[in-house]
Amino acid sequence: MAAKLTPYAFVLAVPDLEKSAAYFRDVLGFSLSWTEAPDWRLAERDGVRLMIGHCPDDKRAAEIGSHSWFGYVEVDDVGALRSEFTARGGNCSPPKDQPYGMREIIVTTPDGHRLVFGQDLNKAANRH
Repeated sequence: MAAKLTPYAFVLAVPDLEKSAAYFRDVLGFSLSWTEAPDWRLAERDGVRLMIGHCPDDKRAAEIGSHSWFGYVEVDDVGALRSEFTARGGNCSPPKDQPYGMREIIVTTPDGHRLVFGQDLNKAANRH
């Protein structure tokens, strides 16, 4: 029998731990834990987890081009999520329908990390 994998978390290296954790909490609506740890924060929302690590001497995500993409999360209403994020100052692209059947937004953090949120267009059509 093969070993079973269980999703846990994306891992991000950031130069300013408190600033980055606050963005995930205040703008993207994640809750924070591990607040007593000196170099880590755990951000969680609806089962999505991000381990945010303090790495002040590493290259910024904005400097690493395509390597700044770190995750894809499927959502049930990408328009509502974008409205929520932008109302709190989030940097989000407009929704874009992709040829592979997803409507997506790209969220860029102040550090330059990029995360895609996508909604299945077939599921969206069936909701209305």
